[in-house]
Amino acid sequence: MAAVEQEGAYSNLLLNQVLKQANLTPADTGLATELVYGTIARQKTLDYYLESYVAKGLAKLQPWVRSLLRLSLYQILYLDRVPDHAAVSEAVNIAKRKGHQGISGMVNGVLRNILRNRDKLTIPDSLPAAERIALMHSHPEWLVQRWIEQYGEQEAEAMCRANNEAPPVSVRVNTTMISRNKLIQEMQEEGLVVEPSLLSDDGIIVKSGGNMALTDWYKEGMLSVQDESSMLVAGAVDPKPGMTVLDCCAAPGGKTSHMGEKMEDRGRIIANDIHPHKVELIHRQAERLGLASIETVCHDALDLASNYKEASFDRILLDAPCSGFGVIRRKPDLRWTKSPEDVEAISTLQYELLSRVSKLLKPGGTLVYSTCTTEHAENGGVVERFLKENDQFAPAGHLSLREELRHSAILDEYGIQILPHQFHSDGFYIARLTRVETS
Repeated sequence: MAAVEQEGAYSNLLLNQVLKQANLTPADTGLATELVYGTIARQKTLDYYLESYVAKGLAKLQPWVRSLLRLSLYQILYLDRVPDHAAVSEAVNIAKRKGHQGISGMVNGVLRNILRNRDKLTIPDSLPAAERIALMHSHPEWLVQRWIEQYGEQEAEAMCRANNEAPPVSVRVNTTMISRNKLIQEMQEEGLVVEPSLLSDDGIIVKSGGNMALTDWYKEGMLSVQDESSMLVAGAVDPKPGMTVLDCCAAPGGKTSHMGEKMEDRGRIIANDIHPHKVELIHRQAERLGLASIETVCHDALDLASNYKEASFDRILLDAPCSGFGVIRRKPDLRWTKSPEDVEAISTLQYELLSRVSKLLKPGGTLVYSTCTTEHAENGGVVERFLKENDQFAPAGHLSLREELRHSAILDEYGIQILPHQFHSDGFYIARLTRVETS
């Protein structure tokens, strides 16, 4: 965690690397994962409580000592499986091994003092809304303030709360191989607790069943691990058998392969990404799922109009690079690494991408613009600007949702915004555009 804070390391990559070397049991691996992600997620709240008990202030501590205190306090406040005395004892032992007697004594004193005053660890209700929510749910105050302005105080707090909850496991059925009902039946016969997704007709929620990527169903290509909101994108594209489809920023290939399944593997999908190693991920995904219709290419999406003829695709998906604020619960450190300037910069790139790839759409075709963020500037703002400056394009109508779900999502003139607390899925924006046919 010190590496994540000090060097900007990605928590998921670093954790996976450490866990591979540690050779832990599945239970210990789960605990270690929860400790790391949970501590990073709750960092602001933990620091607020610790600051009153560290005499010289948290900022003056060595990074590893600061991380050790956060990790230990997280166990005390948020985990039931580790007794308080064990958390303190382990923290003191680590401090002795990595530091010296003075550090271990300080760690012991801070944690035991907190335990004695545990009932005093509260966030004042009298604070301004953005500050209170930011401290209570551990988010940057600037981001909470933006969400309050965009969605209101109640929605903003619900978003922050949802970002600290573990995401459910959801899988997508490869309907070229098996029906959803049949796969659900097989899973239940194997003792898994599953239920059909309410958001996607191709989705299954796995309540208990372990790592789905290690199952025979996964290895044999019958399913893919994918969030429910993400599954909606292929439905919005609505590709038909025999069509020619372009996926501009396709890695790691989940939406690409879903489109291939919806096309019954008949037609042609050009799956592009700028990074060769990510293109290989898409290729391996297509092979695992038995989808021969997917052709992988490696270009900068800004240059795709130079590689293909104008008006040559029936469908285009631009799942644009974005701030990622809709997937904070999966990437807890993301909340601490982004800034308001990042939102502005990425929205400029998104607009440029949309403007360039749109030239490749046939008249009467459908272009879907999607992101996994909650920022209006990156979503409706980009689409609105594009339509104002490109009169040959128009909204193509909203993606189809069940009526009861449609009432919960947020619809603007161009697309649909799903917030992370509404369906316990990732935050996503999906807009459908069409190129107007001229006589």
